[in-house]
Amino acid sequence: MKAIKWRDLSGEELEQRVRELTEEIFNLRFQVSMGVAKNPARVSLARKDLARAKTILRQRAAGH
Repeated sequence: MKAIKWRDLSGEELEQRVRELTEEIFNLRFQVSMGVAKNPARVSLARKDLARAKTILRQRAAGH
């Protein structure tokens, strides 16, 4: 998802996505370690999405 679409989400939606992405990263890392991950590259994409969401939440908290 592009950063512009992330900014369109409300604060509550962003916090929900942060929780979902954190859980997804945990599960994906577990699958990769077990050797059963269908798409190991998804870990890095999920981490980038998580960073985007957290950055936007921090920007909003700072008043930007």
